[in-house]
Amino acid sequence: MKAFFDIAPPVAQALDAGNPVVALESTVISHGLPWPDNMQLALETEAVIRAEGALPATIAVIDGRIRVGLTEGNIERLARKREPVHKASRRDLSYVVARGLNGATTVAATMWIAHRAGIRIFSTGGIGGVHREARESFDISADLYELARTPVAVVASGVKSILDIGATLEMLETLGVPVVGLGTVEFPAFYSRSSGHRLHQSVKDESEAARVIDAHFGLGIDTGLLIAHPVPEADQIPFDQMEAHIARALQMQAAAGIRGKEITPFLLSRIMELTGGRSMQANLALLKANARAAARIAVKLSKQDER
Repeated sequence: MKAFFDIAPPVAQALDAGNPVVALESTVISHGLPWPDNMQLALETEAVIRAEGALPATIAVIDGRIRVGLTEGNIERLARKREPVHKASRRDLSYVVARGLNGATTVAATMWIAHRAGIRIFSTGGIGGVHREARESFDISADLYELARTPVAVVASGVKSILDIGATLEMLETLGVPVVGLGTVEFPAFYSRSSGHRLHQSVKDESEAARVIDAHFGLGIDTGLLIAHPVPEADQIPFDQMEAHIARALQMQAAAGIRGKEITPFLLSRIMELTGGRSMQANLALLKANARAAARIAVKLSKQDER
């Protein structure tokens, strides 16, 4: 692993000592938000984790090296994109590393790297899922398969509302991935606190979530877990309103002939316009809220390890 990985000294020391560490992805920095909002969010998210007593470990590929724990300079390179930054999923890592490129890691790649580094908790905005037109396109996110084979707990506000939420939950069930609501009995729909899909498993707080995660890892179950944490109530967009915006964005996508990997960024951009920026506000709020929850879970887990 040392041939390809650079684990920042503070992260390595924390892991060796059994102290709480939370992994963070980097696609939100380079591909999710514009400059300078992306830089500000990245630094604020790390600060939220530190304030809760855990250590953030933002993950990316910098000059062909997998970095676990970025410097502020690394983050700025990803945020400004003055040089190409590849969107790197698990399938892309070998190419990006071999060519000495820069890569912002997706949920799937971040999970894999976090597990290799020994990090058990990962915070993100929302995972990928089954696309609404998957029956024709077979467009299903690699995030789901990563959750099925990589034992990392992912704290996220469900999946983006533009996806087929019901089909995504069915697939997670088939893959044996626990989906546990944190402070909710209903699966969140990213911008919205509810989706109409009731969860089979839920916990009231981070302490209970940590116990479930500890039992999952202790049993040797080799899947990840999805800890579904809803967007803060003050920042949510009601589900019915979002569905109307999504329907309009899908019409615009069809009219523009957008296909393949360009669908998601196109839809998210149109939704931001249609909501007058409210979707961006919700996105920023849930990213920080999820980081806070993940840090609290990581702290609880480390205390359980001490016992």
